[in-house]
Amino acid sequence: MELAQVRLLVADFPACYRFYGEVLGLKPQSGAQDGPYEKFSPAVGSAGIALQDRAMMAGLLGELADAATGHRSLVVLRVDDLDAYCEEIVGRGAVLAHGPAPMTERMRVAHLKDPEGNLVELQEWLLLRT
Repeated sequence: MELAQVRLLVADFPACYRFYGEVLGLKPQSGAQDGPYEKFSPAVGSAGIALQDRAMMAGLLGELADAATGHRSLVVLRVDDLDAYCEEIVGRGAVLAHGPAPMTERMRVAHLKDPEGNLVELQEWLLLRT
């Protein structure tokens, strides 16, 4: 078994597409800016984040038709230089909710939200520094 992706159900697909592609700088697989599906990948690693139009999935699973409330997910991305990456994405329109700041003695983090309210945690692993 292999984990293929983590998929986020979103109501405003174009806004989320821009956030993950243009603000966070992840690479879209196909360029489907209006959905109903797109997978995004970082420059390295095999993990991916996908967006799925919530209304389309509600056609399959009626319970998804209700508006989502509360924090439903936490997407975690590791970066080599947290301060530089945060400065870069703030310049592209990101709004940090927290950090960059230490989380433990081995990790620094920053947090922000995508247009749907999903939490994104950016991590810098201090043990990997040479």
